[in-house]
Amino acid sequence: MNILITGAKGQVGSELQVLQNQYNTWNFYFFDKNTLDITNQKAVTDIFDKQEINVCINCAAYTAVDKAESDQATARAVNVKGAENLAKACAARGGILIHYSTDYVYHGTQNRPFVETDATSPGGVYAATKLEGDERVLAVNPQTIVLRTSWVYSGFGHNFVKTMLRLGKEREQLTVIFDQVGTPTYARDIAAATLAIVQKLEHTKAEDFSGIYHFSNEGVTSWYDFAKAIFDLENINCRVLPIETKDYPTPAARPHFSVLNKAKIKAAFDLKIPHWRESLKDCLAVLNE
Repeated sequence: MNILITGAKGQVGSELQVLQNQYNTWNFYFFDKNTLDITNQKAVTDIFDKQEINVCINCAAYTAVDKAESDQATARAVNVKGAENLAKACAARGGILIHYSTDYVYHGTQNRPFVETDATSPGGVYAATKLEGDERVLAVNPQTIVLRTSWVYSGFGHNFVKTMLRLGKEREQLTVIFDQVGTPTYARDIAAATLAIVQKLEHTKAEDFSGIYHFSNEGVTSWYDFAKAIFDLENINCRVLPIETKDYPTPAARPHFSVLNKAKIKAAFDLKIPHWRESLKDCLAVLNE
């Protein structure tokens, strides 16, 4: 089986590179934005044909949430057109697309975990383009799985965990938002779940599993409590003060509550998902190696 990974230098793409050796009967082809422009339909088609791609895992996305407010054209090109190009190339070859999405598409006021059938209400350009991308890929390719996730971090790239580790060592105290509630998700767990899904789809009718699924680590927390956990586990003596969202204004709004219900993905693919604290420990161990 030939698997194309786009956005290979991002957090999930980098974790997929770490895990690829566990699947030595598959051929992995990793591309980043410098080696494959997913907004270029011909470039995408040429890669699919040359490498005879059976599965595409789309880790490529425009994720600069605030910058997207003033850079709508680029966000739309990557999150909508780029995603659609990959879906079309998959459809042309009868292939499977696994496409990552975001909790930001849910910007409502409910206080129970979101299920996949809940109404979407994106707040901001990033969220709106990701939602449109979800809709396009599902419409274009009958063998598409959309994985919506939240609060992603890893040992690679820029993320909340690495920022807190740096600032915690530089400062005596920090202010962190406490009224945004969700679930941190370790990118290696997403990567492992994705490959487990591909493994199951290799031996079943992929169309039967097409649709939207939620994946995050288990548990619920706030950004404030997440920061506290990082400092506690690393014995960093930095005081963390809780603040409200209104005290830290940003160009793009963030969901106040975006906890994801994962019953569907656990049932469909028999996944065992770790609690966010356990995965945080795993990530910190990797960073400390």
